Amino acid sequence: MIKFKNTLAIRKEKHMATREQFGSRLGFILVSAGCAIGIGNVWKFPYITGMYGGAAFILMYLAFLVILGLPIMVCEFTVGRGSQMGMGKAFEKLEPKGTKWHHLKWISILGSYLLMMFYTMVGGWMLYYAYMEATGKLAGLDNTAVSGAFSNMLSTPQTMALWAIIAIVISFGACAFGVQKGVEKVTKVMMILLLVLMIALAVNSVFLPNASEGIKFYLVPDFKSVKQVGIGNAVFAAMSQAFFTLSLGIGAMEIFGSYLDKKKRITGEAVNIVLLDTFVALMAGFIIIPACFAFGVQPDSGPSLLFITLPNLFNSMKGGRIWGTLFFIFMSFAALSTIIAVFENIIAMFMDMCSWSRKKSVAVNFVLITALSMPAILGFNLLSNIQPLGEGSSIMDLEDFLVSSNLLPLGSLAFVMFCVRKNGWGFENFIKEANHGDGIKFPHWIRLYMQYILPVIVTIIYLKGYYDTFKSKGTAMLVGWFIFAAFLLAVIFGISIFTGRKKKEEAQPVEKNA
Repeated sequence: MIKFKNTLAIRKEKHMATREQFGSRLGFILVSAGCAIGIGNVWKFPYITGMYGGAAFILMYLAFLVILGLPIMVCEFTVGRGSQMGMGKAFEKLEPKGTKWHHLKWISILGSYLLMMFYTMVGGWMLYYAYMEATGKLAGLDNTAVSGAFSNMLSTPQTMALWAIIAIVISFGACAFGVQKGVEKVTKVMMILLLVLMIALAVNSVFLPNASEGIKFYLVPDFKSVKQVGIGNAVFAAMSQAFFTLSLGIGAMEIFGSYLDKKKRITGEAVNIVLLDTFVALMAGFIIIPACFAFGVQPDSGPSLLFITLPNLFNSMKGGRIWGTLFFIFMSFAALSTIIAVFENIIAMFMDMCSWSRKKSVAVNFVLITALSMPAILGFNLLSNIQPLGEGSSIMDLEDFLVSSNLLPLGSLAFVMFCVRKNGWGFENFIKEANHGDGIKFPHWIRLYMQYILPVIVTIIYLKGYYDTFKSKGTAMLVGWFIFAAFLLAVIFGISIFTGRKKKEEAQPVEKNA
């Protein structure tokens, strides 16, 4: 037994000593941005921008990115670089003795798995529609037939399972080659192609007939619209979008921080990623809004925009088959870059916690993710009678709700409070690591904001998400889910406030790495 423990310890030390790093700064930025840039950037941002006043909403969104998204991202990256571990061991390495912060690693573990349980399916949708557009199977179809094609896909589990598995194989294949040769190399190529395709699609859209009206709608502030929907609603929409767009809270950014060298300060790197994510979101608007206005189509939000509205639009467009193919290739890259990032997070967790080889972690998790993806796929057909969030909902809706409305905000709370509280890593240790190297400094004066105000903002977003989800589903369901929300909050605040108090003499931050 002793021999086994010694062998395990030696393997862990060897793993730490040989931990990979990114080959270049550009690789880190593009991979991290690829994780942040997801499908929501494309199908949600343009729609809500138009709904809440165009440029007026964009200004609010940018402000909240700075005061809300950026500090949390800095926390994630800094915990990763400071620990040189994924979320399986990061808190455990940095926390003071006698504290329980390491229990919060399950937020990242559960969040990563739950996200992949449906996001791999959605990634498969993008690949399938790229194939459909490229082969001309959607060409010449009327509105009803295009809508029917989407319904037919959802009703055919074999088709969805096949394309989800293709997305899983591609993504795990990239991760299997390691950080530099796999994740960084593949994601860099995809992100560069994504940006090129996006610019080409945007240029095509803005030169369509009547596109100028769409650009005006998108970029000129419409204060009447803001007043109509309510200033408070617009502010909260901007706040929520700024928070959720960066995929913070489940360790998907933290893992890339653990592969980062100490040449540059964290804040400057985080700013670059936020700017790139914002650029993609804004460019998505230039692709979709002018095109919708050019052909008199309503830019609806959600799957109907991507799989019904836009294919109909491409069928009306000169060279639409080509532009449709390019669009769904672009969407496939956006989806796959996120899947690869989260897969790397999952793989690294088990490499750190169990000292598994990369090959073993990839093999085991390939089987797990493939199996766990099936309920979301079957939820649209064979298991469509299961409606966990009320009539009309699906298994995917529940999985998405648990991730987006629970684990992302709760995980973000955990990162922030771990970095600023004395019984956690501590603000001084955090800022020392964040400001190591060259570049933009993370300011000392922000401490009080991060300790008291930022957790309150995240908590409000968290509870408002619950209210918006269940307000129309009856008082009983609303109260029941709010009790669940309160319980989860109590766990986070209980660990962050009370952990280590009984062992105060042991609860001094100890920096375990240089």
